[in-house]
Amino acid sequence: VQLQASGGGLVQTGGSLRLSCVVSGGTFSSYDMGWFRHAPGKEREFVAAITRSGENTYYGNPVKGRFTISRDNVKSTVYLQMNSLKPEDTAIYYCGAGVFGDYVQIDYWGQGTLVTVSS
Repeated sequence: VQLQASGGGLVQTGGSLRLSCVVSGGTFSSYDMGWFRHAPGKEREFVAAITRSGENTYYGNPVKGRFTISRDNVKSTVYLQMNSLKPEDTAIYYCGAGVFGDYVQIDYWGQGTLVTVSS
């Protein structure tokens, strides 16, 4: 199973970006999907997750109300719409496939895409 993340870039404070993560080599609809981020000098942080059916979504506190996770099971793609971006959102964003429920288990990781928010 391979995950290919894209959509990162440089944006000004208050701007928007949409990240995409395409999954190949597996049954996309059998995985919950999530996004994490890793900023320099900080620990990896949970950003958002969506269950395999798309019925339930979860967000980390720093991004609630600004980010939206969604998925297209036909295109085997999960998205992260990021609005009202702040400099503290600067990080490498990784997508993961696995389980997000009573426990979190990431079976597969994407390679990461860099998001830089300028002040």
